[in-house]
Amino acid sequence: MSAEPFRIDVHHHILPAFYQTALSDMGITLSGGRPIPAWDLQSTLALMDRHAIATAITSISEPGIYFGDTIFAKDLARRCNEFSAGLIRDYPQRFGAFAILPLPDIAISLRELEYALDTLKLDGVVLLSSVDGRYLGDPLFDELFTELNRRKAVVFLHPTVPANNSALKLDLPPFLIEFVFDTTRAVTNLLYSGTLERCPDIRFIVAHAGGTVPFLAYRISMGQIMLTGAPQGALTYLKRLHYDTALSANPNALRSLLELVDTSQIHFGSDYPFAPEMTLFLATQSIQNFDGFDEQARKAVERESPLALFPRFL
Repeated sequence: MSAEPFRIDVHHHILPAFYQTALSDMGITLSGGRPIPAWDLQSTLALMDRHAIATAITSISEPGIYFGDTIFAKDLARRCNEFSAGLIRDYPQRFGAFAILPLPDIAISLRELEYALDTLKLDGVVLLSSVDGRYLGDPLFDELFTELNRRKAVVFLHPTVPANNSALKLDLPPFLIEFVFDTTRAVTNLLYSGTLERCPDIRFIVAHAGGTVPFLAYRISMGQIMLTGAPQGALTYLKRLHYDTALSANPNALRSLLELVDTSQIHFGSDYPFAPEMTLFLATQSIQNFDGFDEQARKAVERESPLALFPRFL
């Protein structure tokens, strides 16, 4: 029998039927080069119970909602956010949600942000690493980040397929390595664009243990020799970020992550349903058995650290 649910999962995706239909109608059947998985509420709740997940902070994943049509993205964002609010209303202790915004249109996104956080009371926002080929940290997004900073918002940074993926001519699905590289591009651009300096009150959670950020942190910091934007030193900003364990709950990734931050900034993530259930089982076992975590650290990663960002689940 599963343990009483206690984990808080900050990297947990939903795929409402209308969202899957919208993608299918445009001929989109893949996410990161893999078939978009099936999803339904009851299966999700059952899986959460099997793996002792008390609360899932949900989000829309790659490929997102923008496919060149601003009005389409605006309408789909609203439907997704209201669906998420409905989950919270029906299961207030089981679900939180990151709002999706209809980027790259900033004016419309600011209005949706206000509605999602002030009216729907969602818990933060999800931002893809790049939108229409423009990375987070691009001046286009400055006004949005200023508002997110004013609100002290929690921002979940999730990778997407980079715009140049087809030019690489690699016979590899993008989720395999391009996702982690795209996350690293976005974080590095946020750093050297000065966004992290200007917006110190945004609480970023970076997916998949930061992509390759922890492993490359020293190399990334070498950019400060020739680039501006990080007056306090690049590592100072990287050490302020939060990171989840999705598809990264293994000794190689966790040891690198622990060199950068402590467990107060590491949060459990499943990547369900894009990661199969066996992956979730192995991840929870790996966290339990990782010799870099004592019992207090495990409790922090699986519950206490996320609670500091989402205290309504106390």
